[in-house]
Amino acid sequence: MAPDDHSREPYLPPATHPIRGVVWAVHLALPPAGLWLLLAYPERLNVQWHHSPSHFALVVGVAAVNVALGAMIGRAAARRKDARLLLVSLVFLTNAGFFLLHGLATPGVILGQGSYGFDVGQPVGLAVAAVPAFASSLPLGERAAAAVLARGDLLRAALVLLLVAWGAASLAEGLTPLSAPPPPGGATIGAATWVGAALYALSAALMFRVHRRRPAAMLVSLVTAYALLGEAVIAAYFRPNWALTWWEWHVLLTLAFGFVAYSAYIQFRREGSAQGLFDSVALAATIRRLQAQYDEALEELVGHLRRMRESGSASGPPVAVRLAGKFRLNEGQAAVLEQAGHALAAERELSERLAALVDVGRQGRIGLPEEALLAGALERVRQAYGDVRLGLVSHGRATLGDREYTAGDFPTADPVRRAETVVHPLTVKGVLAGVLSVPVGTTGQDEALAATLAGQLSISLENARLYRELETLFRQYMSPDVAASLLADPGQAALGGSLVELTALFADLKGFTTFSERVAPGEIVEMLNRYHSAAVPRILEHGGTIVQFVGDALLALFNAPAEQEMHAKQAARAALAMQAAAEEIAAGNPGYPRFRVGINTGPALVGNIGSPELRGFNAMGDAVNVAARLQALAEPGTVVIGATTLERIGSGARVTPLGDLSLKGKERTVEAYVLDALP
Repeated sequence: MAPDDHSREPYLPPATHPIRGVVWAVHLALPPAGLWLLLAYPERLNVQWHHSPSHFALVVGVAAVNVALGAMIGRAAARRKDARLLLVSLVFLTNAGFFLLHGLATPGVILGQGSYGFDVGQPVGLAVAAVPAFASSLPLGERAAAAVLARGDLLRAALVLLLVAWGAASLAEGLTPLSAPPPPGGATIGAATWVGAALYALSAALMFRVHRRRPAAMLVSLVTAYALLGEAVIAAYFRPNWALTWWEWHVLLTLAFGFVAYSAYIQFRREGSAQGLFDSVALAATIRRLQAQYDEALEELVGHLRRMRESGSASGPPVAVRLAGKFRLNEGQAAVLEQAGHALAAERELSERLAALVDVGRQGRIGLPEEALLAGALERVRQAYGDVRLGLVSHGRATLGDREYTAGDFPTADPVRRAETVVHPLTVKGVLAGVLSVPVGTTGQDEALAATLAGQLSISLENARLYRELETLFRQYMSPDVAASLLADPGQAALGGSLVELTALFADLKGFTTFSERVAPGEIVEMLNRYHSAAVPRILEHGGTIVQFVGDALLALFNAPAEQEMHAKQAARAALAMQAAAEEIAAGNPGYPRFRVGINTGPALVGNIGSPELRGFNAMGDAVNVAARLQALAEPGTVVIGATTLERIGSGARVTPLGDLSLKGKERTVEAYVLDALP
């Protein structure tokens, strides 16, 4: 698997203030500066202080603190199953073990005089600990982390064996070179010193990168500890023993472990638990896993709290107690968890109710029938609000359960409270149209949300009834395209228009006047309604817009007001379908007049024509006039088209040429065709 600490961990701005960063850097620079001064002026500054009891007490005390830290981090590694924490614990335990052996080798404690092991014990321990320190700073992937965890017992056992062997060799006087006196001038471990210092420097730099992405006090302490351990390795290189340069690396070790111990103590006091002291040091994969567990636990708590509210149970949340035990939370943390659960549950309910309001508003804008609108709205809001009830006014009264409401119950339009519900009036144009009962008391915003819901449903109900009125009135007096266009953009009703290419279809009934003279008016109306009932659907289903009826004649436009591809062909198809439907009517009614149709394509001015008091949607231009003249020349049952229309239809149309026709009002002849069929 690819490393995950740097590539997949979200970047967060560092929490450390720039001034604090400068102070921190100055503190890290002081030990090297002090070492340089001691080495530069050895006679005046690098004095000796040989006091074995103080040395032994210092070393044993620091080693004890270090062992405690290593053990705590090791337990955290086992609990979190985290490879980085395991490696960090090995760093502390290795240094603690070698530091303790260094203290036991203090002259006068076990051995009577200094030894080679006393001189090199701690430098060797620092160099050995640098290896797991460097490994802990690497962005370990899943496979590498699993391999480290699988060998955790082996690594700890190897460390114990190494410490036992080193202790036996350095403390058994006269048995090994480690227990023998050191050579003149003191003993060193040579190149291992500089390798260890380099590894600690790299470890500190890599851990600082982790801190940049995941700011935490414990990470800062660990970065500081690694940096001080690296400086201690360098300081331990310089001799003689008991000089201030020699004491300096003891102080650096004390500070390194002290920083981590102090950070752990502060965090323990702040949180009241040792459960997550070192979580910030863990690998990114571990933190993601922990976060997922916390999220799952919080979701479980939220679900439990919401079920309690829905059931009306007043008992405490045992799930919070169980989760507190699972994550080893103290009473304060468990209380915070419960409060967070309540807050998140309330936020979820608020979000769901707001989403329901949005959905109700969306349904109210799409022109649903009233019954479908109210049924869908109630189903949606009940998912978020609970037992919401609706009653519509009938004969001046609205019924909800066992109670009836009238307009007199809402004299100021304020809601009526009943137990744990509020009843809001629903109004249409200021008149009571229904009542809405909404449960309240779950969140602090319930009453405001209930009022908003009632207002939204009132608007939706009014819109639904307005759409119904438009459907039965407005839409029956004009083309659906024109009606929809005007509803979407009322500005289109202004006088004026625009020049577009369109196809105009004129149709009237040949012999209508003669038919009207010999039949009763009622039969005329019946005949017209039958013909128009057959013709209009054919025009509409092909995308045409009928802009006017004049007695037995009608005018339909294609490509206006809505744009339409292949408008000439669609007009031709509509005309042929219209004639076929009219023929069926004429066949069953001898003596009925028959349609004749004229179609022409060209530019025309399309828009609202009339006066501010009365206007109509229409088209004006030579193309429309030619269509009217072609219709007048057509024989009953035929469709006559102009040359431009035939050109726009394209190949495949079967036509009969009529030649160049002289039309009334036209100086030039017009080429025309009888349209017989389309493919």
